[in-house]
Amino acid sequence: MTEWQAFTVEIADHVAQVTLTGPGKGNAMGPDFWRELPEIFRELDADPQVRAVVLTGAGKHFSFGLDLAAMGGMLAPVLADDAKAAPRTEFLKVVRGMQDSVTAVAECTKPVIAAVSGWCIGGGLDLIAAADIRLASEDAKFSLREAKVAIVADIGSLQRLPGIIGEGNLRELAYTAKDIDAARAERIGLVNEVFADQEAVVAAAHAMAREIADNPPLVVQGIKDVLEHRTAPAVADGLRYVSTWNAAFLPSKDLTEAITAVFQKRAPEFKGE
Repeated sequence: MTEWQAFTVEIADHVAQVTLTGPGKGNAMGPDFWRELPEIFRELDADPQVRAVVLTGAGKHFSFGLDLAAMGGMLAPVLADDAKAAPRTEFLKVVRGMQDSVTAVAECTKPVIAAVSGWCIGGGLDLIAAADIRLASEDAKFSLREAKVAIVADIGSLQRLPGIIGEGNLRELAYTAKDIDAARAERIGLVNEVFADQEAVVAAAHAMAREIADNPPLVVQGIKDVLEHRTAPAVADGLRYVSTWNAAFLPSKDLTEAITAVFQKRAPEFKGE
């Protein structure tokens, strides 16, 4: 397979392991991530030797989410005080491209098992929400963090998580932007099971993937197709709505304040402007 900048891909015994590798700290999601993710999953989807996929992160953490330093350029034009239709339209295209990258995981006909250790923040949560099954190590922490940086999450968490954790739990996580640990994640159904450490959760994900791979592959793919048919139209409609909403309403003094506070390493002061 291709050499990747933000991932490694290994295939053995009908199971592929896709590992986030950065290059940003904590496997933060920069331009390489968004470009390569759909390419990888389309290659795996087309490979008849692959029957299941394990998705995990290199190092201590699954992902810190969007790499603000690397991706800040996409926000600059739309944050200008005089931003009109052109920069907003370009921003809409960027957001929808990022949405399509994560949707490629959901659309992969091979079941995807996410094995999460350490932090899984923002875009990381969007990514595992697109997986079929999620497992975690005891040190895993999850955060739908976007509200803290004055952004409405727009890459899939708000659309996919209702069917995974329920409306009440999703609204709590989205409105508060709080962090939750692996035990809470298991209680609300975000992850199926919690394991002692990173090595154990990756091993468990591979064991489950091999169990899936032992079944008739076309039947497994048919099951996923039928399940996606039930949910995919609503997800697609929700993604289109939120991308349009953010292109119209994302620019704000609060967003500028949030980004400034991140780089100045201080608490933001939001004024609703």
